[in-house]
Amino acid sequence: MSRTSVAFRIGAAITALFTLAGLLAQVWTPWRVAAVDIAARLQGPSGAHWLGTDQLGRDVLSLVMAGAATSLGVALLGTGAALLVGVPLGLAASAARGWLDDLLMRGADVLFAFPALLMAILLTALLGPGAINAALAIALFNVPVFARVTRGAALVVWTRAFVSAARLAGLGRVRIALVHVLPNVAPQVLVQASIQAGLALLAEAGLSYVGLGVQPPAPSWGRMLAEAQTLIGIAPRLVLVPGLAILLAVSGFLLLGDGLSRERGR
Repeated sequence: MSRTSVAFRIGAAITALFTLAGLLAQVWTPWRVAAVDIAARLQGPSGAHWLGTDQLGRDVLSLVMAGAATSLGVALLGTGAALLVGVPLGLAASAARGWLDDLLMRGADVLFAFPALLMAILLTALLGPGAINAALAIALFNVPVFARVTRGAALVVWTRAFVSAARLAGLGRVRIALVHVLPNVAPQVLVQASIQAGLALLAEAGLSYVGLGVQPPAPSWGRMLAEAQTLIGIAPRLVLVPGLAILLAVSGFLLLGDGLSRERGR
């Protein structure tokens, strides 16, 4: 088995596992996510509660499953929105060149001047906390990434012989960009999308940790960390479980992107 296939398969398996857990949580969890049982608070792992209970007596496994849906949902929504905006911008910049190219790329440079997570925190602080605003903030700092990646890959494609042939055939720049350029840059954009999805998940966790992401009663891995930080001395698993979930999910996306990148380079 090649190194490429190992990275891709591990990443795909981890991503699929958390995605399935999030989807399953929409119809079933071992316990009701919002069920509070103070008498059962801070219990260790058992047959009834495989990962134990938290400070309110809620089942940790159920919280992690439901948190997968919200955390992954916000991250993928933000990444998808950035794709829908950034890819057309990068494609337009590569096709038009000139002043439009300069304007779009200088705008991307302005956004790149600010740290991504700091910008996300600033936006959600201004717009207000919530899943939609968190996804919007994640999308905004991902747009210039996709625009630059698309433009860079497209500029190479525009020099290819089949593009010159399409021009000689009388096709306009818009049609060439959509029919010939976009399909050829799609693999590179897909690799970047996988990487950015992992970073978006990390950003969502950070926003929820500081109270600017998904709001109660919807569960989130980042908020689970925030709620358990004062209990790390007496119940460290309440920090370890969501922390490991974030680590594994982010690693899954990054491994998936790495595997796709290596496969593309073969």
